[in-house]
Amino acid sequence: MADLREKWAAGGEAEFQPRRDYPPYRSTLLRHPTKEPQQVDPEGVELWAPCFGHRDVDPLEADLTIARGGVPQGERMVVAGRVVDGEGRPVRHQLVEIWQANAGGRYVHQRDQHPAPLDPFFTGMGRCLTDADGNYRFTTVKPGPYPWRNHHNAWRPAHIHFSLFGTEFTQRLVTQMYFPGDPLFALDPIYQSIVDEDARARLVATYDHDLTTHEWATGYRWDVVLTGTHRTPTEADTEGDA
Repeated sequence: MADLREKWAAGGEAEFQPRRDYPPYRSTLLRHPTKEPQQVDPEGVELWAPCFGHRDVDPLEADLTIARGGVPQGERMVVAGRVVDGEGRPVRHQLVEIWQANAGGRYVHQRDQHPAPLDPFFTGMGRCLTDADGNYRFTTVKPGPYPWRNHHNAWRPAHIHFSLFGTEFTQRLVTQMYFPGDPLFALDPIYQSIVDEDARARLVATYDHDLTTHEWATGYRWDVVLTGTHRTPTEADTEGDA
């Protein structure tokens, strides 16, 4: 990864999104497109797409700590921010979904056989709608890092997956939010597949003491920019992990 960064810094073109083909992230060799795209009828795609409205999203779905009627283990925290366009204008009533591992670094998924405990009171999934100013807010627990078998002793930094829907299903964007100061950043091929350092930094949340609650939760702020030169890197240009 260090060699690739040096080659890019020596004269590569500006890159602000993850690379489709990034050899250190081994599964990109199998996941990225190998054939020319095929033209399809966009209206035909929409006939098979789900539709979301304000009545479909319950405000309680934004609190991942109450989903199963008990108290999940881990550091309780608030994650909040704004969804804006490239001019800083709010993206109103945007469906925002998140999913994540629990505090032990394990997902509630049959394919996740990481020998970490499952938390009976944590599903790891939530969603909300942005308000009139583009704000979103979730209450959850801080996820743990986990092994992922990309290479020997490979560990993913703690992160939360974000999915954002536009007005149509085909406008969906997927990205990941990370936490500041993670020592695994330099070793993670998914994070490093964005070769521009400033673009990578846009995936890292900021600790925000104003979001914390006394004796209850810490707080992190992370804004999502959908367009423009400061656009948040997304997985629309490559595939991410589970």
